Amino acid sequence: MNWKLIFQLSLFGLFMGVATVFFIPSNIEPLCWLAIFLFCAYMIARDTASSRFLHGLCLGLANCVWITAAHVLLFSQYLSHHPQESAMLAKTPLPTHPRLMMAIGGPVVGLLSGAIIGLFALAAGKVMKGSSEKAKAMGQSA
Repeated sequence: MNWKLIFQLSLFGLFMGVATVFFIPSNIEPLCWLAIFLFCAYMIARDTASSRFLHGLCLGLANCVWITAAHVLLFSQYLSHHPQESAMLAKTPLPTHPRLMMAIGGPVVGLLSGAIIGLFALAAGKVMKGSSEKAKAMGQSA
């Protein structure tokens, strides 16, 4: 496992954790995450030869630590900028403990997002392997 790579890529999670509290609205957040997931998948595929799915899964969990911590620590600011999330938290099984619900839900979201990153990394590895094989073949024939 390339823990240095996972940590470095998880800094996107730290950035997004703080950025979603203060200036990235909920309707734009999925597009930001898609771009981050694709970039991270590329980096994982580029810098690892095996266990790409596991790298993505670990990255998703590392991201969730940063994001959950930011949202829990900056809870009142987060809710003031995200009324829809505030309403959703009020409908959870623990409506009087929204920070606890965030702490419980964070790892679940981390696992799901990590699985997505892992699948993207596997696909990127296959695409990059095919393109590197083509480049080698072209270089050999020249």
